[in-house]
Amino acid sequence: MSESLITDAARSAIGQSQPPITVEVSRREIQKYSLATQQVQQKYLDGDEAPPMFLFGLLRPLTPIDELGPDGIARDASLPDLPLKRVMAGGTEMIWSRPIRPGDVLTATKTLSGIEEKQGKTGPLIFLHYTLNVVDVDGKPVVKERSTRICR
Repeated sequence: MSESLITDAARSAIGQSQPPITVEVSRREIQKYSLATQQVQQKYLDGDEAPPMFLFGLLRPLTPIDELGPDGIARDASLPDLPLKRVMAGGTEMIWSRPIRPGDVLTATKTLSGIEEKQGKTGPLIFLHYTLNVVDVDGKPVVKERSTRICR
């Protein structure tokens, strides 16, 4: 069997969380997002409730343009150092406890929950599994996301 591409250092990152991110949701942010993504439901257009994908942009870091990668995205600090550098989305599952509304103060914590190596048609792949827990100011769950990133 060949040697694994996943180092002990990368494996040691399993279970580690990034520092929590706390954000306050405004009605205007919801309205701008809803218009930009051509939402049709009035509750989104009025900013009474955020559309489900709103969360992705809400938690993105504010990054100066000269610090963005060639793909226009900020480097993800949660990625362990791996020999395969091309990173792709591998899927997302979201479990909602309640909608996001204006005035919500949310805290999100992203944890690397697993790493595995597989052989693809064109070569090796490394799958990184993450869990994102988002809670409100009272610590009550809002959404739990499980996502996978694929390195090739």
